[in-house]
Amino acid sequence: MNDLSQQLRNQRDFFFTHTTKALEFRIEQLKTLKKAILAYEERLYEAFWKDLRKSRFETYETELGLVLEETGRHIRNLHHWAKPEKAGTNQLLHFWSKSRIVKEPYGLVLIMAPWNYPFQLLINPLVGAISAGNCVVLKPSEFTPNIAGVMADMIGEFFDPRYISLYNGEIELSKALLQEKWDHIFFTGSPAVGRIVMESASKNLTPLVLELGGKSPCIVDADANLKVAASRITWGKFLNAGQTCIAPDYLFVHASVKDELLQLMSKKITRYFGSIPKESDDFPRIVSEDKTQRLAAFLGGGTVIAGGQVDIKDRYISPTILDNVKPGDAIMQEEIFGPILPVIKFIDISEVITYINSHQKPLALYYFSEDSVKQDEILRKTSSGGVCINDVITHVANPNIPFGGVGNSGMGRYHGRFSFEAFSHQRSVISKSTRIDVPVRYPPYRGKLGILKMLLR
Repeated sequence: MNDLSQQLRNQRDFFFTHTTKALEFRIEQLKTLKKAILAYEERLYEAFWKDLRKSRFETYETELGLVLEETGRHIRNLHHWAKPEKAGTNQLLHFWSKSRIVKEPYGLVLIMAPWNYPFQLLINPLVGAISAGNCVVLKPSEFTPNIAGVMADMIGEFFDPRYISLYNGEIELSKALLQEKWDHIFFTGSPAVGRIVMESASKNLTPLVLELGGKSPCIVDADANLKVAASRITWGKFLNAGQTCIAPDYLFVHASVKDELLQLMSKKITRYFGSIPKESDDFPRIVSEDKTQRLAAFLGGGTVIAGGQVDIKDRYISPTILDNVKPGDAIMQEEIFGPILPVIKFIDISEVITYINSHQKPLALYYFSEDSVKQDEILRKTSSGGVCINDVITHVANPNIPFGGVGNSGMGRYHGRFSFEAFSHQRSVISKSTRIDVPVRYPPYRGKLGILKMLLR
């Protein structure tokens, strides 16, 4: 890995030319990124079909479109975001001085992405890293090789490798990258791997953002609009064949409306994907045979209400609803990350709140109810990275609010301005005049305590 270390030294040397700190340079690079995505759009569609059998519509909806929108937002707003912020100053203690907060880049940053949204979860953080003025190393997932190959060609064609570089490889490469010294690490993936990344970062006290996952609950109360809930939950759960870190992982539904909701959702599956979802161009595949086998093992518990078909070789599991699931079942012990939705009925919402709070904090929480008092109760009594009331997934597409986890589901936040801030160090600066130098702070201190107390009020 000597070549890797040398390349990283080249990138760090380039950062210290201070070229990347100029706002006009950053904006020009963001425009270049947008141009690169559009130039490689067709190749990306082809790669997504090969790796995940993902339609052009869903690829644009969940990958390219989000990144293009994010890039445009940074181009339009960077001058405003990057301005130093004036800060208040205690004029008695800091007489004749001014304070401000300066946003500066960290330096050389590492961005590591997973396979479920291999383009968006690599390039969206890149937008923030460029915007903040960093040099960047990108590591895409090895589980989506066609997409990773296209991204490597795109980055290699449009960017100086001293500025942005991309490395494709297996787990040994990831280990080698984590052994290097970084100024910042941005990782998206599982909590288990997140712990490894955090341990590696701790050796150099490297700041990092961890976007992880977990079991995100979805709750449908007795007074919910069932038709809307059925449409939105079915869409969100089976988007990308369930391989979404903020997908509804399990469904708590009030006993009085459970049967009706499940009937509606079964009908929605047929409406969205046809009577044979395997033949639909709009239903993706699982990323690998191994992961398909893992998911198939979950089908042994509960009662199949819809779906349940498996084809390991085709990496296919049909959109599946499992009723009569118990909290102790295997499917409730780990994040599913596939098109299987386990269902548990409840009578009292306090049961649900107790269950959620007795487990790790999820990345997202979804609650369907028309009662604002109940909505406030759920918000007040639970904790999660984000929340949607009467919808699922869509909070991730609003760049005006931060996206990120809490506890086991991650740390740090990004999207929109929050991406710029995630890759920026907020440097506190105080500038003081030398015309007056109040002697109270200098020894000897006898007789000065009263004056100090007055200054620090």
